[in-house]
Amino acid sequence: MIIPAIDLIGGKVVRLYQGDYQQKTEYTASPQERFDLYVAEGATQLHLVDLDGAKDSSQRQLEVIRELIKNTPVPVQIGGGIRTEQDVKDLLDIGAQRVVIGSTAVKNPEMVTSWIKQYGPDRIVLALDINITPFGEKKIAIAGWQQDSGITIEALLEHYLPAGLCHVLCTDISKDGTLTGSNVALYRELAARYPTILWQASGGIGNIGDVEALKSTGVAGVILGRSLLEGKFTVEEAIACWQDA
Repeated sequence: MIIPAIDLIGGKVVRLYQGDYQQKTEYTASPQERFDLYVAEGATQLHLVDLDGAKDSSQRQLEVIRELIKNTPVPVQIGGGIRTEQDVKDLLDIGAQRVVIGSTAVKNPEMVTSWIKQYGPDRIVLALDINITPFGEKKIAIAGWQQDSGITIEALLEHYLPAGLCHVLCTDISKDGTLTGSNVALYRELAARYPTILWQASGGIGNIGDVEALKSTGVAGVILGRSLLEGKFTVEEAIACWQDA
């Protein structure tokens, strides 16, 4: 599945380079215009990151998100600074299809496991951002990529799988926002090792060939952000590529 994504700061569509708020690009089209375009081009699933909420959960753009969901006819999964059960509930209550949980899933796995059990595995996505060490260890970064958690992705997944975890959005940090291609070998390895997980690949897609390269990996979805914003290809072209098995 092709999953177009937008990031929001102050109700505007932006992109950060390598997660750095100081390296921000702002786009002229409104969030609704972007979502409308993606749906018109065939998107059946969308992804939204609230970067204000990620920085400070008290600044979550709930009203903006509520309006977007209300006026968008396809499901939207939403992330950005989900730290409490109230955060989860607030987003589900305004119509989010799924809530995407990053650092909190690493720092407090018992709590997030309870959310999976409370709301169901289909309502929770773990967003795991990884740095691959020179020794090949897949270490999860937290706090907007500023900290190494010291935990490998494999160790964390072993905790969550018994709870029924089924959605994981995985980003190789070195690829994010670079348009230099995805880490195809990483996704192939993870999808083969954890076949019950519906993997979402994120980061690095720069051209339609990068979408093509992911088709054989076993991932269930591909998150597309900067490549669409900068017109490298359209959602329609990406869907056609993905479906041309």
